[in-house]
Formats: sequence, structure tokens, C-alpha cells
Amino acid sequence: MSCLLIFVDSRFDYLHSVRHAMSSALTPMQWLSNLPRGVVDWVDATTTSRQQLQEDVDAMKARTLVLERKAQKFAFIMAENGRLRELLNASGVVDETVKVAELIGVSPDPFKHTVMVNKGRSDQVMVGQAVLDSSGLIGQVIEVSEFASRVLLISDNSHAVPVQVNRNGVRAIALGNGSFDYLELANVPDTADIKEGDLLVSSGLGGLFPPGYPVAEVASVQHDPGQPFAKVTAQPKAQLNRSRLVLIVAKQVSGIDELVDEQVDSDISESTSASEGDE
Repeated sequence: MSCLLIFVDSRFDYLHSVRHAMSSALTPMQWLSNLPRGVVDWVDATTTSRQQLQEDVDAMKARTLVLERKAQKFAFIMAENGRLRELLNASGVVDETVKVAELIGVSPDPFKHTVMVNKGRSDQVMVGQAVLDSSGLIGQVIEVSEFASRVLLISDNSHAVPVQVNRNGVRAIALGNGSFDYLELANVPDTADIKEGDLLVSSGLGGLFPPGYPVAEVASVQHDPGQPFAKVTAQPKAQLNRSRLVLIVAKQVSGIDELVDEQVDSDISESTSASEGDE
């Protein structure tokens, strides 16, 4: 029976609704299995000493001052960027909308790097949305049920991310290899300007991931004599096996995309009018 179900699931789409229903039904069980950790965290939080609380408050005040300084600088950079875009006659990309989610499960299969989060279709989560933590890109949503979603990590063997070097814009593809510690860059020319320590950010090509988010940092670059491609490895910026709170990004359409769509519609209308005039 198991072999028959596997064959039917791989060849046909009959079991999709069954899988969706079972995933939604098992969500309370996943929440229940996560309950002990929540109780332990709550006990630790309620039994914290006054001294520890005071130290935390002082640290948060110091961090707030640093963040305020960065925010002031960021506002200046954004304003200057807007002026440059006006000079280039280009529209800025609208900021993405994000949803905060919490991990509620991890795949027990060592050859499949997936996690479950507590946001689903009822929270307007869709397949293909990018997932981040506080340090960088984690992966993307591959399956959505009513109250939970499955996320494929960038370290999975089947995952690939279009990236570019933040220093000079050199493009590449970061491939997962089943390890949380490093990614591999595919088909990097031996003459490409990539160095150890370079930051790799998402390029936005293909439309699967929004551009500009940190993905990894180049860890090593090996040049083999006579080989057309260099062997480049990079360490993920995100804490793939430690993050608990994540952000699900809902990419919005940029102003440039809207202008392109309007231009395409205009061209189609002009072509249709010309054809009718010829007839």
C-alpha cells in the first residue's frame, strides 16, 4: 500500500488535497510538541533576577542609541538615493511587506533541510515567498496549509539562489549542498573578481527572491590551473540551524515593473489598432 501511494503521489496529483488536509489537522500536534520549550522559556523569563533585568535594560538603551544613529544615517542615504533616482529618471522599489513567524518543527530527514513555521494560508502566506532571519536569507516557502507552512532552506541540495557580489555586482548562483555551514557557487569563471570576505546578496533575478538581502560571505576561492571555473564556497549569513523567529517577505511590484507593464499594454494596443486599420 505504501509503494502504491508513493507511485500515485509521484505520478498524479490526486493526493494533494489529502496532504493539505492532513497537514492542517496535524498543526495542533506540532504546537503541542513545541509547548514544553515555551513553558521552559516562560519560567526562565518569570524568574529572572532584578540585576539581570537592569543589565538587559541598560544593554537595550545602548543598542537603541546605536540604532537611532544608524537610522539617522539611513534616512540621509535614502534621501540621497531618491535624488539620484530622480536624476536617472527611475522609480524606486517599494519596500516589501513582512510577516513575523515562529519555527514549530524541523524535518527529521537529514537529507532534507526543511522547517515548519506557524503562518499559513489564513495569514496570506503563499508558495514561493522568501524567508529571512535577523542576519540574512533562510529559504523560501514551498508548501502552505491553513495554519502552517513548510520552508525549504538555502542549504538543501535542491535549492539555488541567484546572488551577486555586493562589492562589484558579479553575478553567480549559490547552491545548497546539504550542509548548514557553507554553500557552493556554480560555474564561476576563473577570471571572475571574487575574493574571500566578499558579501553575497540576492540579485533578484528570476523573481523568486527580492534583491539586496544578505545571503552568504565568501569563505574560500580556489583556482585550479587549466580549469575554466573556480571553486568558490561561501558561509551563509543566516543562522540556518539556530534561528527561531523568521520573517516571511511578500514581494511587491516595483514602479519600474509597473512602467514596463504599461508600456507592454500600450504596444499591444497600438499593434491591435494597426492591424484593424490594415484590415
